[in-house]
Amino acid sequence: MSGTRRSFLKTTLASSTLVAMGSSTVPVFLTRSAAAAGGAKDGERVLVVVQLLGGNDGLNTVVPHGIDGYNRARRILRLPATQIQKITPEIGLHPAMSAMARLVEKGKLAIVQGVGYPNPDRSHFRSMEIWETAKVENDAKALETGWLGRALDAQGRNSGADPLGLHVGARSLPLALRSKKTEVPSLESLESYQLKITGTDQERKMTRTALSQIAQVERKSDDPLLGFIRQTTLTAYESSDRIEQLAKQPAGTTKYPNFGLARRLELIARIIKAGFGTRIFYTSLDGFDTHANQFGSHAALLTELSDSIGAFHEDLAAAGQADRVALLTFSEFGRRVQENASQGTDHGAAAPVFVLGPLAKAGLIGAHPSLDKLDDGDLKFHTDFRRVYASVLGDWLGCKPQPVVGNGFDPLPLFRRA
Repeated sequence: MSGTRRSFLKTTLASSTLVAMGSSTVPVFLTRSAAAAGGAKDGERVLVVVQLLGGNDGLNTVVPHGIDGYNRARRILRLPATQIQKITPEIGLHPAMSAMARLVEKGKLAIVQGVGYPNPDRSHFRSMEIWETAKVENDAKALETGWLGRALDAQGRNSGADPLGLHVGARSLPLALRSKKTEVPSLESLESYQLKITGTDQERKMTRTALSQIAQVERKSDDPLLGFIRQTTLTAYESSDRIEQLAKQPAGTTKYPNFGLARRLELIARIIKAGFGTRIFYTSLDGFDTHANQFGSHAALLTELSDSIGAFHEDLAAAGQADRVALLTFSEFGRRVQENASQGTDHGAAAPVFVLGPLAKAGLIGAHPSLDKLDDGDLKFHTDFRRVYASVLGDWLGCKPQPVVGNGFDPLPLFRRA
């Protein structure tokens, strides 16, 4: 490279006002996001996790309408059998969950019943810690990393590749994604993470010319400064350009409902369809702490959950991407069997988990917990949640589950073998 050209690049990039962001620094999502070479490999599998915050009432989600114990325990909150989205003569989904019921009929949705862990904790915070770390030990070391964070660390990454994990939403990074070596960004919208070139028209023109020149510089430059500029500035710019182009593209033909969860899942779908190399997406739906007046609020939440997931699957299927994406839902605990005096339900234990994707078997997995043999008024779990995680990690994402969840948790046979 000539001295004149080198001087031009240094001077231009040093003097121009290069970026203006929604935050004060260029986020890792941009500085390490891939250009085309770092995107998804053909058929590479993706996991999407939807956490239901507050403790979802599993008994009124997967409803044992044909079992006597349900009718005895639920008077005001009892769901009429004639309105249930029936899966078997005894069990069905809440009336608001018609979209997810259709996914069961299509063989795309599994419902793992009676999921929990030994000696359940009814504190939101402690139970969330257990689910998000996959560790029951109550000590600081157990809280250093989350189950997906450890999985991401085990996967490793190449310099300049798309982030392996991405949190979508306004809340702080979930403990589940906390890791030691892998940086996981949070994203609220495409627009909030677009890189902008600022300055006068002449400065912007010079900067774009400089970036174009950088693209021609060999990766093994004899100038350390230019090497650094190329690896950071150019990657950030190219990544932002991909995101900016993605934001400008039509979202697709699928009509998503006007829900917050639907918008987050639509954003995830757009990133997946654009070929980004992100393997794990994480988002949440809040509001499930239904101690009072549960009937209407729970129906609204399940409508949002069901319709959003239904649209998400439809969108991916239309793009030919559905068979490489699995979706998992969980909540920190279920609710008590007996309704309370405030027309709600209090903190309980075992609850169902939903898994969407190319399954070995759709519909109900495992028996519904007994409504007669309760544990201090709560359903007894029969499937440890770490067995679900083991299946997601080993059979879906292709990483060894034992270092993440520990030994003794055999994967459930959830996914169809290739």
